Amino acid sequence: MEHPYTNDLIHETSPYLLQHAHNPVDWNPWGELALKQAKEENKLIIISIGYAACHWCHVMEHESFEDPKVAEIMNANYINIKVDREERPDIDQVYMSAIQLMTGSGGWPLNIIALPDGRPVWGGTYFPKGNWIDALKQITNLYQKQPEKLIEYATKLEQGIKAIDLIEVNTEAINFDPSFITSSVKEWSSDFDHQKGGTKRVPKFMMPNNYQFLLRYGYQTKDKALLEYVKNTLKKISYGGVYDHIGGGFSRYSTDGKWHVPHFEKMLYDNAQLVSLYSDAFLITKDPWFKDVVYETLDFVSKELTNTEGAFYSSLDADSKTTDGKLEEGAFYVWTKEELKKILEDDYNLFASYYNINSYGHWEKENYVLIRNESNQQFCKKNNISNTTLTQKVSQWKKTLFNEREKRFKPRLDDKTLTSWNALMLKGYLDAYSVFGEKDFLNVAIKNATFIKNNQLKKDTSLFHNYKNGKSSINGYLEDYAIVIEAFITLYQNTFDQEWLDLSKQLADYTISHFFDENKNTFYFTSDEDPDLITRTIEYTDNVIPASNSIMAKNLFLLSHYFNNRNYKSISENMLHNIKPQIKDYASGYSNWLDLMLNFSFDFYELAIIGKDAKVKLHELNSIYIPNKLIAGDILSSESVLLKDRFVEDKTLLYVCINNSCKYPVENIEDVTKMLN
Repeated sequence: MEHPYTNDLIHETSPYLLQHAHNPVDWNPWGELALKQAKEENKLIIISIGYAACHWCHVMEHESFEDPKVAEIMNANYINIKVDREERPDIDQVYMSAIQLMTGSGGWPLNIIALPDGRPVWGGTYFPKGNWIDALKQITNLYQKQPEKLIEYATKLEQGIKAIDLIEVNTEAINFDPSFITSSVKEWSSDFDHQKGGTKRVPKFMMPNNYQFLLRYGYQTKDKALLEYVKNTLKKISYGGVYDHIGGGFSRYSTDGKWHVPHFEKMLYDNAQLVSLYSDAFLITKDPWFKDVVYETLDFVSKELTNTEGAFYSSLDADSKTTDGKLEEGAFYVWTKEELKKILEDDYNLFASYYNINSYGHWEKENYVLIRNESNQQFCKKNNISNTTLTQKVSQWKKTLFNEREKRFKPRLDDKTLTSWNALMLKGYLDAYSVFGEKDFLNVAIKNATFIKNNQLKKDTSLFHNYKNGKSSINGYLEDYAIVIEAFITLYQNTFDQEWLDLSKQLADYTISHFFDENKNTFYFTSDEDPDLITRTIEYTDNVIPASNSIMAKNLFLLSHYFNNRNYKSISENMLHNIKPQIKDYASGYSNWLDLMLNFSFDFYELAIIGKDAKVKLHELNSIYIPNKLIAGDILSSESVLLKDRFVEDKTLLYVCINNSCKYPVENIEDVTKMLN
């Protein structure tokens, strides 16, 4: 297909940037060239940030950036820069902070106008074409006539952006009393939606880390009501349309209060974390549906988001083409009554009852989004059908509709690989392996870890952030180091292969050398080897993905035990102590920090398994939910801190240690669980 326009994005590897390579807007990638040009020509900069699966990014592209008249205004008065937020989270963080200060909220697309030196002066998210043109003209006019006004505003805003990341040093004595966690959770619980699950607001995001923490806290404190709330939330999410009942996997969030209609993009990071969460939930509840969710989601990841090298792709778009070639949100996933009647024939009525092809499951126009609202047990009772028959039917419906759906135009794939997101998925596979013992899950995990080690790890133990077509070009961020370390520790715990633990330590040491600020006792998001932006951001609140600082603090806690390293423990403890004052009023934004606090506030166990049957014992141990532990092990004698001098020929021994004191070694798991109780 001939394109009348081509801009500088044509040389990029990011699918999001390539989507804009044939806009009439003269887009540039972020870099020295574009920034230098802005200064030399004394032009304002438009910085437009989005990602490949973002629905409103596509809408604004189609309305404004594909319009030659809009492009003419942008090209004449501005240097235009397009940024993929997933490739450059550092740039996204700086300008997202700016937009939140300017407007009180943020989102994508993120459109910023900045001075030639990159300092922001104006911005917002999605703009209809008319509003966008008006704003561009007004700001051009102001810059030509009263530039000092914009410069003065930029200076104030810059100070505000820098102040966002100031974490006060906590001068009180360190104290992680369990009562602090109790009162934080109590405050948070006023926001729980006990009926529909999640919180009492719309849209509803899954926030896997929140439920991972609440699950653990409810379990450790024997809080039945809290466990029931989490279980209900996980049921409602996976019964809803945010879960793909035909092909497995989750969309990003629900646009309504009952988890029904999502924005249909499927992100690797959501699915990775939800696999870990539903695996843990299965371990506590033994609910077979939670197991199905894990298996179906990993089946989706394997089919749609995995390449031959064992790396994982980033996302699938919300939009796909309809039969008449129009891009429409959700087109790939929705069904009409007529279609379903034709495909399912005699089974239609039962199917329609199970997946609510009625007013409860109706979305818009003639379209339905499949949603369940009762368990198989309840459904069987109501419809006088056996569980075996229902299970067979559901399995058949899924196969039939999956094959039918495969004939449709598929959503666009963002096929770039991000190190941090890959490590989240690697951990998801490991957590599923740990719970279900499925050898395939471990094989996929090892293949991905080997991919990261061989392609994303440089000789100096630094990491790349991205990978596409054999090329990595962007230096790793704190999120890459933190999540890879976490995944490699988890891999060691599932294989007892010391290499992964040693690599975790080397990466942690690199991170302390290049990211850590001793005065603030926190890690910067970017390395000291990266070019400067307006500010060097610090990511400390837990979002859909936990903050890179909270993951790092947890890693150092674990590594301090594995390597008997007091410095790691001290950094971890002080990081948590500095964040503590922020937690009380907004616990849901600090759930991963609270998870770490549980390690300090309650008993935390080192479990060592050594001897020829160490892996068999490990598998037995993993069938029990013990969140307040780390595991070390080997089938032979070992010099590692937790295993040294513990090997006895022809025996497999289990050691339970707490606060540097160990109980007498035992040979079976029942004795271990007695000690833990």
